[in-house]
Amino acid sequence: MLKKTAHDSKGSKFVPRSEQFTNGQAIYNSFTMTESPHVQKFVVPVDAAGQRVDQWLTAQMPDTSRVRVQQLIEQEKVTVNSAVPKPKLKLRGGEEIIVNGQVELPPLKAFAEDIPLDIVYEDDDLAIINKPAGMTVHAGSSKGEYANKGTLVNALLYRFNRLSQVGGELRPGIVHRLDKNTSGLMVVAKSDRVHRKLAQQFAKREVKKTYIALVHGRMAKMQGTINTEISRDPVRRQRMTTRRSSTSKPGRSAITHWKVLREVDGPCGKFSLVEVKIETGRTHQIRVHLASLGHPVAGDTVYGAPRLVPGYGGTGSKGASLGRHFLHSSAIQFEHPMTCAPLLLEQPLPAELNEFLRGVGIKEGSA
Repeated sequence: MLKKTAHDSKGSKFVPRSEQFTNGQAIYNSFTMTESPHVQKFVVPVDAAGQRVDQWLTAQMPDTSRVRVQQLIEQEKVTVNSAVPKPKLKLRGGEEIIVNGQVELPPLKAFAEDIPLDIVYEDDDLAIINKPAGMTVHAGSSKGEYANKGTLVNALLYRFNRLSQVGGELRPGIVHRLDKNTSGLMVVAKSDRVHRKLAQQFAKREVKKTYIALVHGRMAKMQGTINTEISRDPVRRQRMTTRRSSTSKPGRSAITHWKVLREVDGPCGKFSLVEVKIETGRTHQIRVHLASLGHPVAGDTVYGAPRLVPGYGGTGSKGASLGRHFLHSSAIQFEHPMTCAPLLLEQPLPAELNEFLRGVGIKEGSA
């Protein structure tokens, strides 16, 4: 039987691949051996002459950041014509580049920290957390030990006696994620069995997720669907994009439904408060999809929102920053993985978002 706890919130082997060449360039070649790490081979085209090796190689490896490529070079896992290069080596064209292995990083494990948690729902199998904006869900293995503090995972390890281990030592209990500057509801699994069952529901798009976002400008229609593939930006590696170049790899399918709840045209400009429902859970999906329509989420400077909102903060003010993204996971609905009972949790907007709404001229914040 499902129960709520006293923590309820107020609101709620060898595999070869053939080497392919086009115009002298190895588009992609890799093979995996039981006793050898991942290997990729490239031949630099003539038109890449003058580019730095780390810059060019990053563009060829869309799932690898420039920092990671530089680390590969520093650890001598990259050769150019059989020699280990410097990251700033300028290419001439025609070189053979081999990436042999992966970056070796010191072990990084999550540990418990006494950090307050807003637990909206809890039973023996799972918990639903209202994550605040500004909290990272888990540490990244590339960010170093200093980043392994103050995360949601640290708080979860302190609060719960057990969590699923399906996600590995850095992500115990984490079935899905929210961006650091997004707030709202997240599901946490307490056992591997529950984690796998929840993951299946996410994969089958059976979990219904609803978000509230405030975007700049007024939408051309009152509702719509964005069905545009998302991939990593080849230049700014921390971003995602819906745009593809003729040489980029296909992106991942992503579907976002949106509906306008309220509009305002006031001293701070035009804004639209929208309800968003997603069928997929791609990195930055809502943020990049809404920005692709010309309506970035307020506070999201990565995707085009201004750092300061003109007029916000009082008459004559040059503007103020929201300090986070105006994106909130307001509802989640799914079938309980053990009892099969329907479970729906809702969470209203946090105080700082309601305050921002009032500041730009929208009187009622909760949707």
